[in-house]
Amino acid sequence: MSLDIEAEPTAVVPAAVPPKRRRRRRYSQLSRSDKIWLTLMVGVPTLNLIVFVWVPAVSTILLSFTKWDGIKLGSWRLLGFRNYWTVFTILDTKMYPALFNNVILLVWLTFMSMIGMLLAYLLDKGVRGTAVYQSIFYFPVVLSLAIVGFIWKSVMFSQAQGLFNLGRDKPIDFVGNATKLFTFHIPGLDVPLGLSKNFAAILVAVAWRHIGYVMVLYLAGLKSVDPSLREAAAIDGCKEWQSFRRVVFPVMKPINVVVFVITVIEALRAFDIIVALKEPVGTNVMGVLVKNNLVGEGGGNVGIGSTYGVILLLLCLGFIIWYLVNSFREAET
Repeated sequence: MSLDIEAEPTAVVPAAVPPKRRRRRRYSQLSRSDKIWLTLMVGVPTLNLIVFVWVPAVSTILLSFTKWDGIKLGSWRLLGFRNYWTVFTILDTKMYPALFNNVILLVWLTFMSMIGMLLAYLLDKGVRGTAVYQSIFYFPVVLSLAIVGFIWKSVMFSQAQGLFNLGRDKPIDFVGNATKLFTFHIPGLDVPLGLSKNFAAILVAVAWRHIGYVMVLYLAGLKSVDPSLREAAAIDGCKEWQSFRRVVFPVMKPINVVVFVITVIEALRAFDIIVALKEPVGTNVMGVLVKNNLVGEGGGNVGIGSTYGVILLLLCLGFIIWYLVNSFREAET
């Protein structure tokens, strides 16, 4: 006789579930309001940089390959490199004289930078009235080039009451005289290149502002030079000029880079002082050509104006990149 024994069901024990680890919150010293203000302080300048610098720069490069009147959106026509061919061949009588004026301005401002460095060195010697001299030389820096142009035109160059015309029986037209001081010809170019008298007068006005700016930069650099370096050079028997050339000037290499970059940018972007003086004949620069093709007389040619702008941008970047690469290469060696 068999007995059926019913097996009792085995209880299923659920597997132990490991407790969830709570993520450790990172401790931040910044409060919520600090994060909001930091985001605004970083985001707003970045947004302005993108909207007002990068977007126009990229748009200028793209529009240089098109033909557009600047009025009807979508009416542009792709031309490829035809605008660049036009600028360097058909419109060469406009571009090369303007580019030559920019080069003259670059050479002139480079020489004026040396004058500014000399003034800074003299003021660093602790002459009496240094603060007064600094204020006098730095005063033009707070003025825009347009205001500088108006001041020199009405106070210095004016035929009726200008200081440069006081006591003259025949007043000199400093701004309107487009006679060339010197000229030379380039093979294949119909118009001669040269420096006009009115552009030479503008160079004097530009230097009035540039010297003070460079002086302040070099004066700050001289204040940061370790005095022990000069003392060591004097003990070694170096004269003052040798001490400056071999010890002080190399130490101010970062200031030299800043001054060079500022000088190149000032020379190539010269525009407002020419326009403020109503664009005298013989004083065209690349910036004026950009404006005239966009909104000036006979404007509405956005493609050609953008082409001039791209050439100007490449010149600025070329000078700056070349100088920085050479500077860092010398520093590594």
